[in-house]
Amino acid sequence: MMKKPIPSIYALLLSLCVSVCPAWGKGATTGSWAFDSENTVIGFSKTYVIKGGESLIELAPEFDVGYNEIVEANPGVDPWVPGRGTVINIPSFKVLPNAPPEGIVINLAEMRLYYYFKPHDKRKEDMFQDDDLRIISFPVGIGIEGFNTPVGEFYIQQKIKDPAWYVPASIRKEHPELPAEVPPGTDNPLGPYALRLSDPSYLIHGTNRPFGIGRMASHGCIRMYNKDIKRLFNMVRRGTPVNIIYQPVKVGRKDGNIYLEVHRDYLLKLRNPGSVINARLESLVNFLPVNKKLLRQALKNKTGMPVMITEHPRF
Repeated sequence: MMKKPIPSIYALLLSLCVSVCPAWGKGATTGSWAFDSENTVIGFSKTYVIKGGESLIELAPEFDVGYNEIVEANPGVDPWVPGRGTVINIPSFKVLPNAPPEGIVINLAEMRLYYYFKPHDKRKEDMFQDDDLRIISFPVGIGIEGFNTPVGEFYIQQKIKDPAWYVPASIRKEHPELPAEVPPGTDNPLGPYALRLSDPSYLIHGTNRPFGIGRMASHGCIRMYNKDIKRLFNMVRRGTPVNIIYQPVKVGRKDGNIYLEVHRDYLLKLRNPGSVINARLESLVNFLPVNKKLLRQALKNKTGMPVMITEHPRF
């Protein structure tokens, strides 16, 4: 018997679901970094020159960054038609979130996931012989307004390969033509892998809509590019802690210099960014004086890229 084709309305609904060893570059896989509490800025600056009819939207998955990241990093550039020869900033330089370096940390404000692991946790992907803590980071998509991804502490309860999508009752109520279950395949919004959180309503999963990464596009679940969720799926174990936070402003240090990374405060929770910055600076030991003009400029521009704000930088 032939399977009943999935209604065309799915096109809309499935977009709502629920010091380095880098390999950065177009088409490359995200690298990992050694964790160092004294140097909390990872990655490096990178640019790319637009060739032909490329758009920022198309380039984002090739560089393993989210839509939000590549657009914020290139203010004034048309994301659809940047123009041949335009030099594009690739946001591969990041301040680590202010959170315990354990398990998975997801910063909703920047729509990015950080995974802290020991080399032996990588299993088949083990490339390192040392036993130091390392970090790997991936862009994510998060919940739309009204279905916001929750902040809080969770853990990985279940790992699912080729998950089926059980359509939530709230969606079926609005669209009764949808089936109760969508099997694995190209029409499934969960992609090839899923990690169920301790709150079973939420998953970290792949997607059949890669342009939703770096956007508020789900019903609360956390989406990843399929190549990224496959890698994370093979690295994490059940019980891995997941800390979901909201930090539009991050302060870090690298080689003694202070860096500020500012993202759009889409939830309007950041009443006084200055107090957040001061508190973070006070937590650092022997930090260098800060240039107030550079600090204010970084807060204004909100490029999502680390900006050095040290008064007299060390090089």
